[in-house]
Amino acid sequence: MRVTCSSCLSDQTNRTNILSDPVSSSRPAQATRVWGGTFHAIATRLLRRYGASIGLDPNFTIHDRADSEDLLNVVRTDLGLARTDKRFPKKGTCMAIYSRCVNAREKLPQVLQERFPWCDEWAEELKQLFDAYVDRKEATAALDYDDLLLYWHGLLADPTGGESLRKRFDCVLVDEYQDTNRLQAEILVQLCPEGRGLTVVGDDAQAIYSFRAATVRNILDFPKQYPGTTIVRLEQNYRSTSPILAATNEVIRFSPERYPKDLWSHRSEGERPLLVTCESEDDQTEFVVRKILEHREAGVDLRRQAVLFRASHHSILLEAELSRRNIPFHKYGGLKFIETAHVKDLMAFLRLAENPRDLVSGTRLLGFLPGIGPRKARQLMDTLIGAGGNFQVWRDWRPPAASAQRWPNLVELVHDLSRAKGDLPGQIHRVRKFYEPLVAELYDNPRPRCRDLEQIEQIASRYADRRTMLADITLDPPSSSQDLAGPPLLDDDYLVLSTIHSAKGLEWDAVYVLHAADGNIPSDMATGNSEEIEEERRLFYVALTRAKNSLVVCHPLRYYHYPTTFSDRHGYAQLTRFLPEIAKQHFHCCVTSPSDAAAPPDPQSDAAAGVISARIRQGTKGLWA
Repeated sequence: MRVTCSSCLSDQTNRTNILSDPVSSSRPAQATRVWGGTFHAIATRLLRRYGASIGLDPNFTIHDRADSEDLLNVVRTDLGLARTDKRFPKKGTCMAIYSRCVNAREKLPQVLQERFPWCDEWAEELKQLFDAYVDRKEATAALDYDDLLLYWHGLLADPTGGESLRKRFDCVLVDEYQDTNRLQAEILVQLCPEGRGLTVVGDDAQAIYSFRAATVRNILDFPKQYPGTTIVRLEQNYRSTSPILAATNEVIRFSPERYPKDLWSHRSEGERPLLVTCESEDDQTEFVVRKILEHREAGVDLRRQAVLFRASHHSILLEAELSRRNIPFHKYGGLKFIETAHVKDLMAFLRLAENPRDLVSGTRLLGFLPGIGPRKARQLMDTLIGAGGNFQVWRDWRPPAASAQRWPNLVELVHDLSRAKGDLPGQIHRVRKFYEPLVAELYDNPRPRCRDLEQIEQIASRYADRRTMLADITLDPPSSSQDLAGPPLLDDDYLVLSTIHSAKGLEWDAVYVLHAADGNIPSDMATGNSEEIEEERRLFYVALTRAKNSLVVCHPLRYYHYPTTFSDRHGYAQLTRFLPEIAKQHFHCCVTSPSDAAAPPDPQSDAAAGVISARIRQGTKGLWA
């Protein structure tokens, strides 16, 4: 394949680096002509360069999901849809509906009917809201995640610009194709109409992100979209033992539509996976903790073990027991670095300096100062936008007494930042000097939050300009925030707890899957149609395939619900439908003993009990003697 200029697309930046780095090292002369990044990162780069040709301001600000919800909420309030006499959908729900329409390429009535039926009565108001939201983004030169793909799609649809972009790339490679949505698939069709030079890699058995508008149809229908497609099956597995693969192959074999494949491994050693039937959730917890400690004594560190579950609340009992036994653990699925409030605060300074029309960032940082509420902050931003971003209008404003001392410093800071061109770490250092005294006033645990701000300053040293750093941190943020990690562990060894969705792409020596019962796997919220059920099957498959050497699947028989002082209401659950009898043959099946099982009978105790019961009977008879 002649690589003169290529593009590597992925939904995970670290995977893109794995793909791009060998090209850069083996062919350095051509490396600068290889574009590698996620769909959103490639879109950002193209829109900065060519967006003006379709009427897009190249200095646009990128809003993350939270920023987008905040701007949508501003519009929602302006339209009078946030009044307390109405039960209009909240901003998060409105954003989810909007995003589904864009990424899945579905009309609003269809989205409401299939995904949000309780919002159907607000269809007309939602249309009005989304129209106004689109207009407000244009007025403030802001793009959300969905817009990046939407405008890239529009750029390719333009007869002149689209043709030049198609000629730019000889080869396009896409990783994790099973996780793409319809809009991304349409972008590829426009980029490679006949499929020439297009290579996609993916596993249809791991398509589990429909809640993000991803669709397994993209990979299943790829040969129909591009007739003559060459299909290469990679079936050798380098992770799991053969007994584990035998079980996972059997689980996915029942999927009615898939690319048939049988994973195999040279690692033929190992025991069959364990399928454990537990009396109750408490017994499940007791059994899993015991197995974890057994593995630890056998030399498997805690960090090489993971407990997986369908929903975050499924681990509550386990977390309590681990804490009681002083077993350290880390739970995946917390806030991302960029989503933490203090990081978003600091980024607001940089974003407003880059784009004085950024309504969300401006109102956020103005809210730091006492005496400036949301309404006044909005008025100040409207004034700034009306003045074309000239911060002199803020200098002329007289602040309330409570913020009179800090106001001139704030205005001077954002004005200087808006004019600054180089020394990005120095810019962030100035922001930190102003903002860090406010952290203790605004939030608990100020010290770890300030360490996060130091980390941003270190990250900034890698960038030549502010715009690129803002885009990268928004599209590919560091994985977590220090203040969410808890106190440091003396031995740095900890058990991993994770939802199955968060565990995709990871692996551990020993894996324990909780709550393998109908109602949990599959979730009772995801059995409305066959497509949802099949995605739940794939989700279960993903959980099982995380294990390298040891796999334990637990099925509690009894679940407690709404305990009260006078009752212990409970229900019984069947084993997950994804483990029929033929699949169970690949497991070693066992049953745990109830944790509260009675002790073996003691003959002396029996004799004493007999005397007591005789006395009770005799006493009862005396009541009517």
